[in-house]
Amino acid sequence: MVRREDLAAYLDSLLEVARFRDYAPNGLQVEGVDAITKLVSGVTASRALVEAAVAAGADALLVHHGYFWQGEDPRVVGMKKARLAPLLANGINLFAYHLPLDAHEVYGNNAQLAKKLGITVMGRFGPEPVLAQYGVLPAPLPVQAFARHIEAVLGRAPVCVSGSEQPIRRVGWCTGAAQKYIEAAAAMGLDAYISGEISEHTVHIARELGIHFFAAGHHATERYGVAALGEHLARHFALDYAFFDLDNPA
Repeated sequence: MVRREDLAAYLDSLLEVARFRDYAPNGLQVEGVDAITKLVSGVTASRALVEAAVAAGADALLVHHGYFWQGEDPRVVGMKKARLAPLLANGINLFAYHLPLDAHEVYGNNAQLAKKLGITVMGRFGPEPVLAQYGVLPAPLPVQAFARHIEAVLGRAPVCVSGSEQPIRRVGWCTGAAQKYIEAAAAMGLDAYISGEISEHTVHIARELGIHFFAAGHHATERYGVAALGEHLARHFALDYAFFDLDNPA
């Protein structure tokens, strides 16, 4: 069991929330019961995940994508009301961590994706806050072989844009909607860059700069960080815990 304020303080410290200027508030977003014994986690606080947390008897829900995003309609109506009402009615605390969870060196989305794909992390790159990482594969792989490896690990075929005839050894990556870092990856001389999403112009950039690009899915690349963080919290605070990986093809 852990008290709400203690869990919030632990997470804020562990993920170094104060370092980040984000698009949504990080930390406790919806206040629920004071004593937490059952924790549920998932990627996005969708209505389906909230309902799953209610059905599981959760006291707290931990997500990567929470609520109250910059520029969104602040009114609690329609879809937002339908999401918030079950949390409030059942006293479920909602904790959400966006950029801090992308960046964490152990439980972060990027760190966990590297672990899943078998990439040895060498460092970070990109603008502040520095989120993207780069590293090396155990051995060079042809582009299609690496695409098959990503599919086998993540359970979905990535969009693959071949930028050259070169095999892949040095790889850069940043989960979610981080396709914009492809030019920085190419400037570093990396063989390939992985993100969750792809834009129309990403294809031309990859081909013209000679770097392989893989769009492996926003949800698919970001489910491992929150799951690893939830498992850590369950061990640290002796909590009953469940991770719900709700299907999302995006």
